[in-house]
Amino acid sequence: MTEAPTDERQPTLLDRMGGVTGLVLASVPTFAFVVVDAIAGLDAAIVAAVGTSVGLILLRVLRKEAIQPAVSGLIGVLVASLIAFYSGSAEGYFLPGIWASLVMAVIFAVSVLVRRPLVGVIWKLLTSADVGQSWRDDKVAVHAFDVATLAFVAVFTARFVVQEWLYGAGSTGWLAFARIAMGYPLLAVALLVTYWAVRRARGRLQVVRDEDR
Repeated sequence: MTEAPTDERQPTLLDRMGGVTGLVLASVPTFAFVVVDAIAGLDAAIVAAVGTSVGLILLRVLRKEAIQPAVSGLIGVLVASLIAFYSGSAEGYFLPGIWASLVMAVIFAVSVLVRRPLVGVIWKLLTSADVGQSWRDDKVAVHAFDVATLAFVAVFTARFVVQEWLYGAGSTGWLAFARIAMGYPLLAVALLVTYWAVRRARGRLQVVRDEDR
């Protein structure tokens, strides 16, 4: 007697990041930094941010969850904290994220200009399947991935422009708000566009394969 196959749901990106709870907790070090900086100054704020990040790792260990997201978060906090410490400015804590947004916007934009939209390239790497032909050989598929890639360009550009302006104004509190508000919510919009692009590309390439039979 053979056992019926069981369908095991593959963990999504949200699952790997700890679900909605994980996304919320990832914002805690930033909140801690801003609040403690307002109360006790920059040095105490750095200690609070790093200590909170370490605490999130321990929490994941106790809950027997993957610690990779929290470790990545700790590395980001350490880099941001070092910049804030050496610059002597609380706003420096946000500089890595601001400039990372600019770099990503440029990379995604250039990929469209050279006709290798990055969303399509990443899709190919993740799936290792083109449904019978390369997506780069089909104008409809390329256009779909152009749109998805440009959605990420818009997200990263918006983050850079707004947060760079707030950085210049020295608005630490608003920087923290913008970082969170323009983080996962905008990313979710870009991922929805990506979902549409992938479905459109798959459908188009499937049609082409059927026509070639």
